[in-house]
Amino acid sequence: MVAGMNMEDPLGIAPSVVSVSDLKRLSQSAPAHHPAQCNMNNNHPLSPFPFNPSLNDKIVLWEGDITTLQVDGIVHSTNEFLNERNPISDRIFAKAGPELRQEIQTEVLECRTGEVRVTEAYNLPSRYILHTVGPNYNIKFQTAAENTLHFCYRNVLLKAREKKLSSLGLCVINSVRRNYPPDEGAHIALRTIRRFLEQQENSGRKGLETIVLVVDSCDSGIYEVLVPLYFPRSVGEERIALLQLPSSGVGGPDGEPLFPDRQIRIIDNPQHHHHEESSVIDLSGTLGDSVFSQMQGDLDQQRLLGERPPPSIDPFLVREIHNKERYERLLRRAKTEDLSEVSGIGCLYQSGVDRFGRPVIVFVGKWFRFKEINLDKALLYLIYLLDPLVKSDYVIAYFHTLTSNQNYPSFTWLREVYNILPYKYKKNLKAFYVVHPTFWTKMMTWWFTTFMAPAIKQKVQSLSGVEFLYSVMSPDQLEIPAFITEYDMTINGIRYFQPGSTT
Repeated sequence: MVAGMNMEDPLGIAPSVVSVSDLKRLSQSAPAHHPAQCNMNNNHPLSPFPFNPSLNDKIVLWEGDITTLQVDGIVHSTNEFLNERNPISDRIFAKAGPELRQEIQTEVLECRTGEVRVTEAYNLPSRYILHTVGPNYNIKFQTAAENTLHFCYRNVLLKAREKKLSSLGLCVINSVRRNYPPDEGAHIALRTIRRFLEQQENSGRKGLETIVLVVDSCDSGIYEVLVPLYFPRSVGEERIALLQLPSSGVGGPDGEPLFPDRQIRIIDNPQHHHHEESSVIDLSGTLGDSVFSQMQGDLDQQRLLGERPPPSIDPFLVREIHNKERYERLLRRAKTEDLSEVSGIGCLYQSGVDRFGRPVIVFVGKWFRFKEINLDKALLYLIYLLDPLVKSDYVIAYFHTLTSNQNYPSFTWLREVYNILPYKYKKNLKAFYVVHPTFWTKMMTWWFTTFMAPAIKQKVQSLSGVEFLYSVMSPDQLEIPAFITEYDMTINGIRYFQPGSTT
C-alpha cells in the first residue's frame, strides 16, 4: 500500500519533485485477503466506518520525503517555538531557505500545543507549511494527550479548508520523542481524518481532494495495518475491520476521543447477575473511604456554585481496578467453560522445566491462526493454563518458525491481553525466548517492549536456532513439533546437544 520513496540522486543532486498525481490512491490498492468465516466477536454492531470509494480516492499512504511533495500544503510537527531540531525539521528549513526562519522569528513567534500556524513554503514545491505542536504523552494524563492530539489533526484540516487547499501532505504529528505510543496516535489520526472527510462530503463543499499520509519506515507498518480499519477498501474488509476496531475506536462526531466522566463500566462484573452483559459498579461501596467514595453531586454544578471540587481520579488506578475485576471474572470463566477447541490446536502448552526448575511455556506461532481462532476462548485458555504457573518464576519459548501474516496478532489485541494480565505475569516472567525470528519479529518485539511492555524489555532474547535453548534447558525437557526441528536442521545443520550433555 505504501508508495515507494523518492530517493536522492547518488551524485548529490536535489531529489525530483513528487506530484500527487503520480502516487497510488488507497482506492487503487487491493483489499487484503481474509478468511470467509471468523469466530471473533464484534466490538460494534454496525460499521462506524463503512466502505466509501470516494473517500478512499482522497487518501494516499506514502513513505517518502515530505519536502519533495508538490502539494498545496505540508504539515510540520515541531515545538512551541518552531525551532525543534530533528531530521525532518532540519530538511524543511534547509530547503525552504532563510526566509522561512525569518518569518517565524518576526511574525509567527510561537505556537501553543494543539494549535496551528501557517507560513509560506518559499523554496519548497508546496505553497504553505502548516506548523503544529503535538502533545507530550504521560499515562497519568493520557486523556489530555489524546484530546490534544485530536485537536492537532482537526485544526490542521480546518486550517487547510480555511486556506482553500486541495492537497495536503500530512506527517505523523505524534512523536516517540514525546513518548506517544505510535499505534494509539495512528488511531486518533485516521479516525479524525475520516470524520473530517465525511463531513466535507456530506456538506457538498469543495475542499481537500488529496491527503497524503507521509510516514517514515517506523510508522509505515502501523499505518498499513490500521488504515483499512477506517478506510476499508471493500465490503469484506469493512466486515473484518469490525472485528479489529477497538471498542473505543469510534470516537465522537469529529473523531474526538470519548471518556465517560461519571461512570466506570466493567464488563462481566461478578457482583451482578451473570446474564448481564455489562453493569455499572458503585465504586464507593467497593473501595470504602477512597477518593471515589468522596465524590458527590454534578461536577459542572459544583463549578458553577463555587463548591470545592472532589479529589481528582487517577486514571491509572481506574484502569488497574477495571483490569483486576475483568481478570478475576475471566479466570472464573476459564475454569468452567469448554476450551477444547482452543486447547486442541496445540499452539500453547507447558513443556517441562528449565535448568533452574522453572516451568517452560511453549508457544507455536504457526499454529496460532489469529484471523480464524476464537480470540475470546484463546484468552480464556491462556489464563487457564498460565494462572497456576505464574505464581512463581517461569519462562516462555516462542517459536516463530514458518509463520505467515495469518499468525500475526493485532496491536490492539496484544495490548488488551497485556493490560488484562496481572502484575505477577510480568514480575515472575524470567525470560522470553523468540526462536527463528524474522526482521518483522525483531521490529515488532522492539516496538511492543518499548511502547507497550517496557517491564519485560530486558527479558526478551532472540535465538537463531533451537540448540541455543539447550544452554538453559535440557533437550529432554523441550517438546516441540517435528516441523520446527526439521526447519532448524535445514538452516543450522544437525548440531543438537544430546540429552544429558552439559553446555
